Amino acid sequence: MMSTPSRCFVVAGCLLAAALYLTKASHAEALPPREPLAVLPFHIDGWAGRKDEDLTPDILGILGVDDYILRSYYREANAGGVGLYIGYYGSQRQGDTIHSPLNCLPGAGWQPDKDGRKVIPVQVSASPGAPATMPIEINRVVIEKGLDRQLVLYWYQSHRRIVANEYWGKVYTVLDAVRYNRTDAALVRVIAPVRDGMSTSEAEARAVAFVQSLFPLLGRHLPT
Repeated sequence: MMSTPSRCFVVAGCLLAAALYLTKASHAEALPPREPLAVLPFHIDGWAGRKDEDLTPDILGILGVDDYILRSYYREANAGGVGLYIGYYGSQRQGDTIHSPLNCLPGAGWQPDKDGRKVIPVQVSASPGAPATMPIEINRVVIEKGLDRQLVLYWYQSHRRIVANEYWGKVYTVLDAVRYNRTDAALVRVIAPVRDGMSTSEAEARAVAFVQSLFPLLGRHLPT
């Protein structure tokens, strides 16, 4: 059992953290410059993209994003494509926080069938001389609606980190608010339909290949 002095130290630490958070919350967040998501290339390493239909005002009001894109990318006409959604939040202090796809997809009729994690090696940056690869752990979910199946990969991208776990993402948001006066973050989601006659593994390989092509470009548009 925790002793009385230990409890006092814990309470004092919480009060101090809250005081620091409130002090910094009174000042505008200092965000580094970033390029709008709209200028993310439509042609990425052999993938050709097209703009999907914009989200409705009602959905945008629920999401609370400050910037987003919704696109489809295709590499080979007969191999199927992938859907890309990126939602960026410049600040999460006023109640506009990132929504997990697992909370949103059921509203569109999709139900998770299998979920887990996947580690993917990615190139850190598209700049010459950047490190070759680094591993990132992201979420992997298979969703179903009737006879339709899709493979979903997604992650949360915030200050200096890639996070799969939604709850740890929120913890890091609080820590970044205290330490850096920043709560900016983004959700990146890639969906690969499992077409007739195709295995889930084939759809997953397509989604992974796209993530590996996309990732080096994200540093210009998302928190770093």
